[in-house]
Amino acid sequence: MARHLSLPVVLALLSVYLVWGSTYLAMRLAIEAVPPLLMSGLRYTVAGVLLLAFLRWRGMPWPARRQWRDAGMVGVLLMLGGNGLVGLAMERGVSSGMSALLVSLTPLFALLFASFWGQPVQRRDWLGIALGLGGIAILNSGQELSASPAGALLLMSAALIWAFGSIWGKHLQQPPAFMAGAVQMLVGGLALLLAGALSGEVITTVPPAKALWAMAYLVLLGSLLGFTAYAWLLANVRPALATSYAYVNPVVAVVLGVWLGGEQVEPVEWAGMAVMLAGVVLVCWPGAAGHKSG
Repeated sequence: MARHLSLPVVLALLSVYLVWGSTYLAMRLAIEAVPPLLMSGLRYTVAGVLLLAFLRWRGMPWPARRQWRDAGMVGVLLMLGGNGLVGLAMERGVSSGMSALLVSLTPLFALLFASFWGQPVQRRDWLGIALGLGGIAILNSGQELSASPAGALLLMSAALIWAFGSIWGKHLQQPPAFMAGAVQMLVGGLALLLAGALSGEVITTVPPAKALWAMAYLVLLGSLLGFTAYAWLLANVRPALATSYAYVNPVVAVVLGVWLGGEQVEPVEWAGMAVMLAGVVLVCWPGAAGHKSG
């Protein structure tokens, strides 16, 4: 087994760390003009169609029927069960602090599901997860961690479903990673569009330019680059490493808020981010199982 992180793994991790961390701002701008389920549905459907067309143009074979079914089920879990429930939770008044705390449970859930399926989990992974959770708690210690019971349940369910879909998908007959990502985005995006339509979401006016630019960013970078990199990581590295983005994304979002939005960060929040990143370093540190362990 490799004792170091290869260049493709490093590049994929940087994609989900930096790109997904920057999508918080883009999503906020897009949701100002487009309802959350429809926004996510449009984002992933367009990205799935573009990636699928590109892969077919490059000569990648069309997925078999069972591969479509299995990848599609994972896509519905990740897109509708994960992103969709987060959007609904935010509508119910869940604070950003509580959101960060509950979404950060994703790596822990992923390790639990990996253990359930018999995948070996390293001791340092559990320690890294604990540090990440502790850092999230410190980061949000000065904020109001409030949520309605329904909102908190939706958000925790989103983390649970996303982790389950990520690990379950490793045991299904999906196409190769990039094609799997295309199918997941396409089918999951269509499920989000259907859910948005059934819930009564509509776009009443032409979105302003900033919302359209935000949507373009979410499609091209957040989905085509970020989600494709995540799909590849799931197929090639340990679950704790693939899901470690959950601790880096809040740090990236805070730094961008300070840099671009003029936000202020207290010393205790910098300390929390340092603890979170220590957990990520522990998970990413080169070792005997740097690549896929199950």
